[in-house]
Amino acid sequence: MIKFILIPLTIMLSCGSTKTNQSADNTDSIVVNNTKNAIGKDSLAEKLAGKTVPDFAALPTCIKNKIDSFKLKEAHEKPQRVLEYIYKSKKVYYVVMPCCDFYNEVYDDKCNFLGAPDGGFTGKGDGKIPDFFEEAKSEKLVWGTPK
Repeated sequence: MIKFILIPLTIMLSCGSTKTNQSADNTDSIVVNNTKNAIGKDSLAEKLAGKTVPDFAALPTCIKNKIDSFKLKEAHEKPQRVLEYIYKSKKVYYVVMPCCDFYNEVYDDKCNFLGAPDGGFTGKGDGKIPDFFEEAKSEKLVWGTPK
């Protein structure tokens, strides 16, 4: 008799799905424009971040596509933020991963992978751009949570 109750109950409980919505959710990050509103007040970016951030629409398409793909990842895989820098006179995008064991990746404006200046098991990155933190200037938050 107990088998007739436990088996259907187990099946019903195991058939439920924990994921109900896999669409991109914009509530987990801040993406803002660098524009002033019509009456001259500071933009939302300046109020939230305490500084001006780049216009999302002005980002290279491939970087916007990467950011859109980040929104679909599970929380433990989702990067925390994307920062824009000037590195060796070119705009680059530094992707801060969710944990120390992941490499933090740097891409140019055409989404070519330049290297990982830090992160990984050693915390020292992949060694391809060891001078990144000495040479990178003009940090701007492009997407994600502020530090």
